[in-house]
Amino acid sequence: MEKQGEHRLTIRIDLTSGVRVGPGKIALLEAIAASGSIAGAGRILKMSYKRAWDLVEELNRNFGAPLVAKAPGGAKGGGAQLTENGSALVKYYREIETSAHEVAKLPLRALARLRQAPE
Repeated sequence: MEKQGEHRLTIRIDLTSGVRVGPGKIALLEAIAASGSIAGAGRILKMSYKRAWDLVEELNRNFGAPLVAKAPGGAKGGGAQLTENGSALVKYYREIETSAHEVAKLPLRALARLRQAPE
């Protein structure tokens, strides 16, 4: 996708609810889907369990329906999974990101040339 030394485009969506969704929260949701738990997602992302839990709580609180379904821990271990809305958020974010990267490809190259131009 991106070569070392190239400019980079990062997408952050500011929702009307006040919550911001960007690469970090999307990575957390994807890690929850991959690992089946908030703790596992935190380990994958080298994030504390508390930070991961707080982000999940923020996301669940600021959407019309929960994005992550949590099962309490205990003898059988608990876990977490993305709800249909959580999966949809990841899908739509990745679609927006892909579209934005495509549109920005040429202008980013032009910016790189400007940066390299002699003064």
